[in-house]
Amino acid sequence: MKKNILLTIAMCFSMLAFSQKKAHEFKLGDNDFLLDGKPFQIISGELHYPRVPKEAWRDRMKMAKAMGLNTIGTYVFWNLHEPQKDQFDFSGNNNIAEFVKIAAEEGLWVILRPSPYVCAEWEFGGYPYWLQNEKGLVVRSREKQYLEEYRKYINEVGKQLAALQVNHGGNVLMVQIENEYGSYGSDKEYLEINRKMFVDAGFDGLLYTCDPEADIRDGHLPGLLPAINGQDNPEKVKSKISALHNGKGPFFIAEWYPAWFDWWGTPHHTVPAEKYTKKLDSVLSAGISINMYMFHGGSTRSFMNGANYKDISPYEPQTSSYDYDAPLNEAGNATEKFRQFRAVIERHLPAGQRLPAIPEDKKTIVIPAVALNQSINLFSALPAAVKNVNPLTFEDLKQDYGYVLYRTTLKGGKTGLLKLNKLRDYAVIYLNQKKAGVLDRRLTQDSLQITLPEGDVQLDILVENMGRINFGKYLLENKKGITESVWFAGEKLSNWSMYGLPFNDIMSFKNKGTASASNPDLPTIKSGQFELKETGDTYLDMRSWGKGIVWVNGHNLGKYWAIGPQQTLYLPAEWLKKGKNDIVVLELLKPAGKTISTLSNPILNELKN
Repeated sequence: MKKNILLTIAMCFSMLAFSQKKAHEFKLGDNDFLLDGKPFQIISGELHYPRVPKEAWRDRMKMAKAMGLNTIGTYVFWNLHEPQKDQFDFSGNNNIAEFVKIAAEEGLWVILRPSPYVCAEWEFGGYPYWLQNEKGLVVRSREKQYLEEYRKYINEVGKQLAALQVNHGGNVLMVQIENEYGSYGSDKEYLEINRKMFVDAGFDGLLYTCDPEADIRDGHLPGLLPAINGQDNPEKVKSKISALHNGKGPFFIAEWYPAWFDWWGTPHHTVPAEKYTKKLDSVLSAGISINMYMFHGGSTRSFMNGANYKDISPYEPQTSSYDYDAPLNEAGNATEKFRQFRAVIERHLPAGQRLPAIPEDKKTIVIPAVALNQSINLFSALPAAVKNVNPLTFEDLKQDYGYVLYRTTLKGGKTGLLKLNKLRDYAVIYLNQKKAGVLDRRLTQDSLQITLPEGDVQLDILVENMGRINFGKYLLENKKGITESVWFAGEKLSNWSMYGLPFNDIMSFKNKGTASASNPDLPTIKSGQFELKETGDTYLDMRSWGKGIVWVNGHNLGKYWAIGPQQTLYLPAEWLKKGKNDIVVLELLKPAGKTISTLSNPILNELKN
């Protein structure tokens, strides 16, 4: 009884303390943001909570403070928080409220970007895959079903975050509605619906829009602050914003790009810090607020990488590393760019203010070669089949990510062209469980000349979702798998068995499989264990492997692919443990591999044919 009384008293004091948090006033001046009536220059860096292990959030924020940032910007990712319709998840690494609170504890303000569309080189631009199963639903529009689902989502986000705005005693300075909408459309009524939804969800503080310079007029909602992306000439920034804002500021570069992201099969992107230090200095000297995209990229794991597609370029799926050549590298260590930007920011600090020392680099370890002594032939561990006359898409199968194996039987003894209409995105073709070839959407490949042996022939097509498009008009054409039909020698193939392989719980999948004789052609799940006396960051060396995914202690580390430029997978210390550790590799193309090694540094810039 006494314990319960003490607990009740403690809870009352906690609630009282929360209710007494000081609310701040954050508003727009003619030229400056005003925090409690005083000019405030936002020096922000983008940092995405799902791209960093939850256990490392605080360390990354300490690094932000050490570079001189006073604010963190982050998107909120709809497909993480509502992975299936009406099933919301704000736990673990999805606990965005805790992320914001840790920022407050570290003395950082937050700019929140919870628009349902984020782009962000993220799967489907942040939209959950299941929206495509709602007949007639059109994203980024006034279509009724889309707005209904959007409203449910943003209301749930509001429950988590609205109370953390500055006007309620929290540290969220501003909230962005939509995201670079001007690059997509110009429907002001749609933008006004966005604004009203945010307010109804509890976001009653300062709202703003952001767009690239060329699209800022189309993406701006009159009455809100327009912010600009990708422009750092002070005169142009002020001219573009003031023209839409009654001749006034304040002036905010919502996305300033000191580097860029990577996609498979193209060189790693790097930009020397020297190209940006003078620009950063001129922006800060002009009193303009800024958000660096990215301050720290981190890693895009668990099938969450997106892709680009334009009429003039092929499909471009992004790598798992989101290092971005950012000031803070993929592992969270300071780079030369970090140090040079810090030196610029230091020159603009208020008199008497000093930056904290730069934390030391994280400890790295090299793990001796790990034997992968357990092997499961993927075809021997298939789930129950879904049967249909025509092939079904991932969405038809209610599968979000991963792979689907399509199987049918052909009459053999002939040669012809196998054609997959609108393959999305990568397929490995097998005849009687022998590999016949691969088809790669990046290379606009959709057909393969094959010769069938005599008799009945089992045709297997293993299709990988390489990431839904995250930018542009093709957002509306994002279904995965074999999205139309399959033809061989001029005849349409039918009577398909489909096996869903989402790999959302690799340990459960591994335990269901049975060890099987290796087949040099078939995809294989390899696993093993290794012991550690100490933990530290390390990088899995995947240069001798082909294409697949690695899990360590149940954590999906992302995809690897021999074509590069990324040849390593970052394994954070936070996901290792002293004693036994489990490792699992899904290998599509080179199942003969028996060991896996680690390095103390990443390889992000090595292309192979």
